[in-house]
Amino acid sequence: MPRVPDRSPQVDRAATALGDVLTFMRLLWEVDHELRSASKAMAKSAGVTGPQRLVLRLVGRFPKVSAGDLAELLHVHPSTLTGVLDRLERRGLLTRGADRDDRRRALFHLTDKGRRVNGLKRGTVEAAVRRVIERMPRQKLTHAREVLSEIVGSLSSPMEPPSPRGRASRPRRARRR
Repeated sequence: MPRVPDRSPQVDRAATALGDVLTFMRLLWEVDHELRSASKAMAKSAGVTGPQRLVLRLVGRFPKVSAGDLAELLHVHPSTLTGVLDRLERRGLLTRGADRDDRRRALFHLTDKGRRVNGLKRGTVEAAVRRVIERMPRQKLTHAREVLSEIVGSLSSPMEPPSPRGRASRPRRARRR
């Protein structure tokens, strides 16, 4: 079910000539675009975006979870999560309570409304991902996770500065004395 109408032969030839890196980057960009599109559609139909739904799913799995633990599970900075948690709380999907052992720490629970959204089985980004994962062999899923994890690791380490004229820089050889 291609989303792009008939492409010209030139575009098809160009796409096949991109090589592994650019082809993979195109696919990642397409996944990102489709996730965002599906998230917007889910917001209209279910009332929550993909990231909001993921937070609800995690709070549903781990009641009384802290914002810090959620941020760690999601691999995001806690400040990134603050807005999502605030919106879910304002909409009556989550409640925030103080940790009895550490009053500075907030713990989150699903409300009845949050449990209903958490229980949705169809029409979610998660359902689309589940359909694919359920039909994939375990080995392919393992390899996909490995590749994506390596990309995350590479992107999260310091970036090399661009090399002149778009060429890959080569390590300099040590001078002989």
